Amino acid sequence: MSQRPIQLPLPGFDTARARWQDAYNQQMPGEKTRRNRSGIEIRPLYTPQDWRGERYLEQLGFPGEVPMTRGIYPSMHRGRTWSQRQLIGLGTPQDYNARLERILAAGGSALSLIPCNSVYRGYDADEVDAVLLGTCGAVVNTVEDMQACFEGVDIGSISTAMNDPLPFTLLALLLAVAKQRGVPWCKVTGTSNQSDYISHFVANHMFFRIALPGSRRILVDHIDFAARNLPGWNPLSVVGQHMQQAGATPAEAMGLTLSTAVQYAEDCIARGMEPDVFLPRFTFFFDISMSFFEEIAKMRAGRRIWCRLTRERFGARDPRAWRFKFHGQTSGVDLTRQQPLNNIARVTTQAMAGIFAGLQSLHTDSYDEVLSVPTEDAARIAVSTQNILREEAHLTDVIDPLGGSYYVERLTDDMEEAIIAVMQRIEEAGGMYHAAESGLVQSMIGTSALAFQEQVESGEQTIVGVNAYRVEENSDAHAPLARPRAEAMQAQLDALARYKRGRSMGEVRAALDRLARSVADEGDNVFEKVVDAAIAGATHGEIVAKLREEMGFGEPLVQV
Repeated sequence: MSQRPIQLPLPGFDTARARWQDAYNQQMPGEKTRRNRSGIEIRPLYTPQDWRGERYLEQLGFPGEVPMTRGIYPSMHRGRTWSQRQLIGLGTPQDYNARLERILAAGGSALSLIPCNSVYRGYDADEVDAVLLGTCGAVVNTVEDMQACFEGVDIGSISTAMNDPLPFTLLALLLAVAKQRGVPWCKVTGTSNQSDYISHFVANHMFFRIALPGSRRILVDHIDFAARNLPGWNPLSVVGQHMQQAGATPAEAMGLTLSTAVQYAEDCIARGMEPDVFLPRFTFFFDISMSFFEEIAKMRAGRRIWCRLTRERFGARDPRAWRFKFHGQTSGVDLTRQQPLNNIARVTTQAMAGIFAGLQSLHTDSYDEVLSVPTEDAARIAVSTQNILREEAHLTDVIDPLGGSYYVERLTDDMEEAIIAVMQRIEEAGGMYHAAESGLVQSMIGTSALAFQEQVESGEQTIVGVNAYRVEENSDAHAPLARPRAEAMQAQLDALARYKRGRSMGEVRAALDRLARSVADEGDNVFEKVVDAAIAGATHGEIVAKLREEMGFGEPLVQV
């Protein structure tokens, strides 16, 4: 919480400060109050009156120790740098595999699979208009597709993030591939990167596949399955990115994300799971906006709050449960179609904020992502940006290098106060599940989105190339990536048809029937039956369709 200004025992301090203030006021008469995106007032100067460090151990401590403000590991990036987890997806599984090899050769150190929008919506390729296939991600519907995606890749030795909304069919297909290859599931590592159904319900409707009560059941089943069978897999990524990209301020995004994590923790405890078992596998996923210092303070404050929550609210005793592990993605919302090469500078700024904030993995957007799926050259620049910041700029040499800054520490305290206020509002509404169900969260996000848009339209918030510093541009100068070849997509559709003809439909129907029955049996694990169905040969679309029949179609609550 914020400290009150104190009288310093520094001879002449008050006189010197008053002299500076007078000179400043003469140069800046009638200056308008400046605020960051979260509405916190930003002063022109910070001094020991704002943060003195008398509560250093209580508020900062040391990396890897309570309160975790300065980082969750003792050596942080000096010992092991963040994972370079580029989010890629393109065309057919073979296209994805080829791009994957080049990303790894360029320095990527972890994998991430972005599926086609048809997959996100819960359908197989033969259920949608073929012209839409593969334009935003890879078409992955079957075990054969997943095999092709990771051809030549040792899935038992490299971490894989599946951008895979519930019921987590992509992970089920990956586990089926592991079984075929003889890779023990205990060696499969990675994250269910789109597991946060509440964020989908309030801010990313395409991902919201199954009605709220069913989504709640499947997620807890998924976490339970992973605890028993996948010791190296993180079954939950609580996503603040969606809410911030939808318009939430950084403080709101953090407060809503932590409230969501609290909801999921309480749901797991209600199932009978122990906090020290499931909390170490909770991870977080955040947007990193252009508000540089605000983003750093957001993450530092969030890390401190999560440490306190896990220890005091949930009684976790394992230090691994106190760690606020988060992936950061540079904000695509801040990128512009106008003068797109400027986005390289934006991404670099955002990446630096994430690094200074102590993230565990990082995706840097390509400058052309506002135009299409990233082109090859743009994706290479995005990866190289991380390499330059790490190797050439030496940003990993010092742990929490901004720690102790009067401004950063005061801003961290102010952001913590704002974040807790958001969490209290959600708590008063009955928790995050009920707050989302009632529309409170959507209303908060919409109000903030409108306020920021008004700032842009009035010119109060400058966007270079959009509302200031505009230039005439050649619209052909930055050609977007071409759509996948029609013949390649037709070949993918033909392969899906062959796959469906060649499997044992008796085994598929039996597996889908068992999946349906598991929904009615509260003692059964729905995700376990999803995995069984994938192994039996069921497709992504068939599994989602069966659960929609039993649990209801996902209908987000849209505020108008």
